Amino acid sequence: MCRFLAYQGVPVFLDQFVSAPCHSLVHQSIHATEAKTGTNGDGFGLGWYGDRAEPGLYREIRPAWSDENLLSIARQVRSHLFFAHVRAATGTASTRANCHPFAHGRWLFMHNGQIGGYAQVKRRLEALIPDALYGARTGTTDSEALFLIVLAHIREGKDPVTAMSAALGDAVSLMRQAGITEPLRFAAGLSDGETLHAFRWSTDSRPPTLYFCEQPDHVVVASEPVDERRDCWRAIPPNSCLVARRGRVETRSFEIAELLAA
Repeated sequence: MCRFLAYQGVPVFLDQFVSAPCHSLVHQSIHATEAKTGTNGDGFGLGWYGDRAEPGLYREIRPAWSDENLLSIARQVRSHLFFAHVRAATGTASTRANCHPFAHGRWLFMHNGQIGGYAQVKRRLEALIPDALYGARTGTTDSEALFLIVLAHIREGKDPVTAMSAALGDAVSLMRQAGITEPLRFAAGLSDGETLHAFRWSTDSRPPTLYFCEQPDHVVVASEPVDERRDCWRAIPPNSCLVARRGRVETRSFEIAELLAA
């Protein structure tokens, strides 16, 4: 399982959460405490919003703990909304194209978890990506495929939460058709540079860990708390999503239409 972090609020330097705290994301890349493995060394990535509508990206296949460029960038870049991710690969190659976050237009996406039996549904899942978006598929992960399917639903007029529900419903439907019994486990972040969406969901009772810490001027979402402010960090409930926009943070139930109709 991967580890990730998302921030929204007053502009801060990325290192304030990515590398400086006692249990920062860089620390979690080699000493995660709430994942199947403590090491997440199959690459990392940063995605941040600045003065342009499109986010900046820095992704690398080296482990986060050994890349001096990551530490330098995190000390110099200031942003009001950014994503950071350290990867533990689950069956796909360790390439830069497979590192999170993924970006298209103004959208950023990152994911922790996996589609059960992905190899059995990969071709049919990719077929759901419309031609207008398929050219943006540069890697081989289930995460990137889901991201592009979400964008397709958004282009149809769905809001991001509904689009995410629809995309996961598409995946669940294909898994059922293939007779797959492995779970789909999903924690993710999605943003357009204004609103931060975070999701925690699974087809079984074991969704990936996801927490948030809300302060008057910002909110942080992370796979594991990055510091010792235990009075602040709260778990996002299973099968829920968090929506943060302009100082307002809310958590709500997150349902998948495919399962409700079953």
